Amino acid sequence: MTTSPASARRDLSDAPLLVAARGGTPAHVPVWFMRQAGRSLPEYRKIREGVPMLTACLDPELLAEITLQPVRRHGVDAAILFSDIVVPLYAAGMDIDIVAGTGPVVANPVRSRADVAALPELDPEQLKPVADGVRLLVEQLGRTPLIGFAGAPFTLASYLIEGGPSKNHARTKALMHGEPELWHELAEALARTALTFLRVQLDAGVDAIQLFDSWAGALSPRDYREFVLPHSTTVLEGVASYGVPRIHFGVGTGELLPDMRDADADVVGIDWRVPLDEAVRRLATPDRPAPVVQGNLDPALLTAPWSVIEAETRRVVSEGRAAGGHIFNLGHGVPPETDPEVLSRIVELVHSL
Repeated sequence: MTTSPASARRDLSDAPLLVAARGGTPAHVPVWFMRQAGRSLPEYRKIREGVPMLTACLDPELLAEITLQPVRRHGVDAAILFSDIVVPLYAAGMDIDIVAGTGPVVANPVRSRADVAALPELDPEQLKPVADGVRLLVEQLGRTPLIGFAGAPFTLASYLIEGGPSKNHARTKALMHGEPELWHELAEALARTALTFLRVQLDAGVDAIQLFDSWAGALSPRDYREFVLPHSTTVLEGVASYGVPRIHFGVGTGELLPDMRDADADVVGIDWRVPLDEAVRRLATPDRPAPVVQGNLDPALLTAPWSVIEAETRRVVSEGRAAGGHIFNLGHGVPPETDPEVLSRIVELVHSL
């Protein structure tokens, strides 16, 4: 890339999100929402009319505008790059699409050694539109940090093997246990893809990154340690030299938290199933007694009465005080039916606590 990490990155050392991520004491509890840029916003639905998802993700001006929309509307403490975890696979030339109401769908699932050998290697130049979009955002975000992200190798592999979203990940687990050598070849290839995707974003100027392992909760701790942890660690350690906070998030991963901690993230995202103070207890080690956590309001509650949302928001903030740092977020993404005003009110409330 033409821009070096040192010259691209802004000095946002006092930004509440970055302070909290590093275990410091921010001016207020920082808050952002997974999927804050998207279907819950009328301005997003308008700008996306007739534009396929993956097209929007690879249009610098469009992805920048969509990323900025929730920052303007809600006053959140971070923007997260508008993209999708399958963007690097699509950019590399794979026949993959995001189908409305379904999610990523792979035309030719990966289930054999020949399929793994045929996976294209991602060239950073194939991600130039993403890098250009990040640079536009860095110019326009002022003092608001920008979070980049990638899908973790396990979740990417699951999409490729299953051919799309799956409830039980049966084919993935069968390949994982039945052909472990092939599994590790696939996971290593996808770790390289995720690393390239993150490094492109980092070289263009993002201020933090998040590694999404959306489906890791389908695994036992033993399987996670053997088949997943080494590859997630490869990705997180591979961007450590940039010196930006690294967040690691999965859904349904309460039993995996001690192992996810070992993947070398600075912040562990917690879904709504485990209270933050209990998550801190599970994550704590003698050399890291107060880990930094992110989360974890149940997104299903966003359509409840405000009195419920307020009480639950206060509870989450209170439980987060057990951590060495707390970034307020949902336990997963913003549902499309959410009233945007509710998110704005949550931001205002969290900042006041």
